[in-house]
Amino acid sequence: MESFTPVSGLIGGLMIGLAASALVLLTGRIAGISGIVGGMLARPSPETAWRAAFVLGLIGGPLLVGAIQGGIAPITMQATTPVLIAAGLLVGFGTRLGAGCTSGHGVCGLARLAPRSMAATAAFFVTALATVYLVRHAIGG
Repeated sequence: MESFTPVSGLIGGLMIGLAASALVLLTGRIAGISGIVGGMLARPSPETAWRAAFVLGLIGGPLLVGAIQGGIAPITMQATTPVLIAAGLLVGFGTRLGAGCTSGHGVCGLARLAPRSMAATAAFFVTALATVYLVRHAIGG
């Protein structure tokens, strides 16, 4: 809670909601990052351009804010490279197993009151709570 910034969090949440709403209204597609990237990496199709623009926006947005604010805050990782690789593979496996990622289920699916997304988001939260408990308290990380 040392860096609690409710105004920027609210603005960011509104922007995510607007972007997800615009995507579904303009294209009929859900703003699930794993599906967008997966579709972009598949063989080229007429959808490749908007998918690439979406991903470039995800990367370029923070860079633009950093340029406006005079720099990007440094990111520090306490995990080792093998742990990060394992975590990435587990996230990829989870998005396939759950038929979507946190952005697709948590932002778009909940907004549509999709029962599958409600179950998936609940599973994300329970898993996150259990992981934090295990790593910080049971294992002692």
